[in-house]
Amino acid sequence: MMYQLSDLADVIRSKNSGPYELTFDIIFKTQAIYEAVIKSEAINRESFAALYGIPHGDVMEIVHFDPAKAIKITIVRPICSGDLRETDVYGAQQHVPLMAFSVKMEDAC
Repeated sequence: MMYQLSDLADVIRSKNSGPYELTFDIIFKTQAIYEAVIKSEAINRESFAALYGIPHGDVMEIVHFDPAKAIKITIVRPICSGDLRETDVYGAQQHVPLMAFSVKMEDAC
């Protein structure tokens, strides 16, 4: 089945990780959902880079944090925080594309 992350997670957020990096957190509703998403391998460098239109090399790391049922993704910030061209200085509005990201997995809900 296909699920959107917004249906699987309690929290989807983005924030600065310093002026040159952005971090995205996805905290899942249940341990079963978290494990099913990890097993699906849907969230990887290539899929995240495609979603955000960035080189896959700019996806610095994807961390699975089991105690929090969370996935943390850190990327190179496309524009430095505070730059004149920057429209989201705190990086707090960059998570929106993740909300509609689709994950194909066995029924874990």
